[in-house]
Amino acid sequence: MASSWDAVVAFATSTFPDTTESVTYASPSIKVKGKLVARLRREADAPGALALRCSSSDKEALVSGADPAFFTTPHYDGYDYVLVDLDRVDPRELLELVTEAWLLVAPVRVRQAWEAQGA
Repeated sequence: MASSWDAVVAFATSTFPDTTESVTYASPSIKVKGKLVARLRREADAPGALALRCSSSDKEALVSGADPAFFTTPHYDGYDYVLVDLDRVDPRELLELVTEAWLLVAPVRVRQAWEAQGA
């Protein structure tokens, strides 16, 4: 079952406070309080891939693993973003990664308020 940008947006905006769909570099994106969580790539080197915020250690593990859904391009060298092929990624794993991305990016007070609600 393939994931879709619309499903990612619906999950993020309905699950996390202060999270909105936006535009970044002329591409659809998800932001929390104006900070980038993810964006849909439209560039020729990775069209349709989701650029998703992650830790550097998670990026390395995902890219070096056996799952072809995760990759990077030279453009993202040195940045804590992993590219995700929405047609190949396991939808449950994607939602976990979106949650981790949001937790990395959300301001402390927003994150603490969400966690206090029993998230």
